[in-house]
Amino acid sequence: MADDNDSATFKTETVQKLLQLSFRDEKTKINKDSLKLTVEMLRIFAAESAGRSAKQAESESAPVVEPRHFEKILPQLLLDF
Repeated sequence: MADDNDSATFKTETVQKLLQLSFRDEKTKINKDSLKLTVEMLRIFAAESAGRSAKQAESESAPVVEPRHFEKILPQLLLDF
């Protein structure tokens, strides 16, 4: 799938809050560069999953991408990431 820098992304603040919720120690911090990298990885993961789901739907001649298409590509997607 092509890498577009103009595509949608995740808000850094939202990702930071979600990460903080998963930390066991409230004092744990995330470095600014690490946060940027995490946001970029989430963007790539979301774009790749959308693209693969669309290809799966197309291979089944489905007019719309449905959750079942995502479910079919998910195991390989997780292995690739």
